Amino acid sequence: MQTLSRKNLFYVSMLLFGLFFGAGNLIFPPLLGKDAGTNSFIALAFFCITAIVIPILGVISVAKSNGLNHLAKRVDPIFAIIFTSAIYLSIGPALGIPRAGSLPFEMVVASYLPADISLTLPRFLYTLLFFGAAYWLSQNPSKLVDRLGKLLTPLLILLLVGMFLGIVFKDTTAFPAPTLAYAANPAVKGFIEGYNTMDAVAALNFGLVISLSIRSLQIKDQKAVERYSIKAGINAGFALLVIYLMLTYIGSSTAGLFPDTENGAQVLTQAITYGFGPFGAVLLAIIFTLACLTTCVGLITSSSQYFTTLTHRVSYVTWVRVWTLSSLLLANFGLNAILSYSVPILIAIYPVSIVLILFGLIDKLKDFTLVYKITIYLTALQSILNALDLTGIQIPYLTNLFRALPFYDLGLGWVCLSALAFLGSLLLEISLRHLKH
Repeated sequence: MQTLSRKNLFYVSMLLFGLFFGAGNLIFPPLLGKDAGTNSFIALAFFCITAIVIPILGVISVAKSNGLNHLAKRVDPIFAIIFTSAIYLSIGPALGIPRAGSLPFEMVVASYLPADISLTLPRFLYTLLFFGAAYWLSQNPSKLVDRLGKLLTPLLILLLVGMFLGIVFKDTTAFPAPTLAYAANPAVKGFIEGYNTMDAVAALNFGLVISLSIRSLQIKDQKAVERYSIKAGINAGFALLVIYLMLTYIGSSTAGLFPDTENGAQVLTQAITYGFGPFGAVLLAIIFTLACLTTCVGLITSSSQYFTTLTHRVSYVTWVRVWTLSSLLLANFGLNAILSYSVPILIAIYPVSIVLILFGLIDKLKDFTLVYKITIYLTALQSILNALDLTGIQIPYLTNLFRALPFYDLGLGWVCLSALAFLGSLLLEISLRHLKH
């Protein structure tokens, strides 16, 4: 039986944590803690469903299916190409990679520059260095375990723990009363906020990276790859939970000290300055850059690997150059421009990703073609119409029809629809199989 040493399993787990933990993972829990207050841990529990549980299940699902493309082919070969390409493009060069390059600059570096200075040149210089490093790290996927798992991610975790310890022993305040939606629906609000990490979608990309990294450590048997993917996922998930608890506590316990903060980056900036003084700015800049860099490398690597297999004639390194350069250009349009189209994209692809992940975990379903087709296509239709609705575009009859779904206003109209579609299509397929026999 092929075995992976505990040390190498630890490094693979650290690699997976680093791939997942980007700027969004860093800024959303502190803001959740500040806004949810006394409801923080209820909100965080449901935040972790979409930000930890489903992403880890996604890695396992992709590993079991030997890649996202193979999983999506259970719906339809054409769907597989369209959906898989959409996932890699949206989470990669169209959104995730430029966001990773722009966030650390605008959330941390820009706040310490003179107010009257133009950000164009500083942003370009920062993103040029950032994507230069990402390009170098992405050129050889077989070295990701060494470069990210052994070095960058452990360093990132040590800095995060150090940041927490530097703040937690300072005088803090009692958790405030919950504000906004956290007072009425902390569970639902937390669940939806987990979308913003983009990790469930990213998991469909990173599952292939992790399985290839495990294979690079001389584990060739598919069952062994699945087994170690599960173990690495559990380890990475536990690490994410611990870090999220720390970040949420920082947001809740300092809310009374800094009530005027408007986003997670401001919460962390104020808290870390309170804990470390002027050095806090440097520490936070390093943490943001490392968090974004590790995620960015994973996205560039996975996107390049996929399009290499899709096109064949274009080499992996060429795709790395294409995605790095295009992301560098998009990152320089600024964070607000990137975020303006991120929510509709996530609303459109997240539900389909979740349903596909859950289906991929159930081996007995892989031959139930009707179940895959009916459930996935109805989920996709609802999600796309919901995304269009958010942008002010309504489709006659259909939009109003889907608006009648339970929890539609909360962004969860797909849940009941997907469940009914699954049960109905399962009964239909079982009945058709009995008729044939």
